[in-house]
Amino acid sequence: MNIDTIVNEQFRGKSFRELADAPLSALRGIGEQQAKALADTLGVKTIGDLASLQAVSFAVAIKALAGSETQSSQEHAKQTLLDDAVEMTFPASDPISVDSGITRIEVPPEMVDAGHDHQNARSIEETSTIRDCPPAEKR
Repeated sequence: MNIDTIVNEQFRGKSFRELADAPLSALRGIGEQQAKALADTLGVKTIGDLASLQAVSFAVAIKALAGSETQSSQEHAKQTLLDDAVEMTFPASDPISVDSGITRIEVPPEMVDAGHDHQNARSIEETSTIRDCPPAEKR
């Protein structure tokens, strides 16, 4: 950056130390009236005073970090809501349909009373009894 492009004509060619001690009106775009208003409200009289303001440091940091931010908090909230809605519509625990024509079970299977047969244990026992039969002899 060419410093001569951001300072008024009478301050061109000055060193950085001289510019830090120069009045705010040395900056292009700040007139005497704005410089006086800043001096009255914030106590800022020189370019160095302005650069030392904590609010200016915060503003510069926020602007620098805004360029590297990927999502705003509002965008993040929308994405989270969308993810939750998809999860509620298609929970990860649902089995994957083998036939793409099946999208929803219209009539749920008969439910076993959990108080009498917890997790349908009787049908599991019946299935395992059939599997425990000795294998047929090889011919």
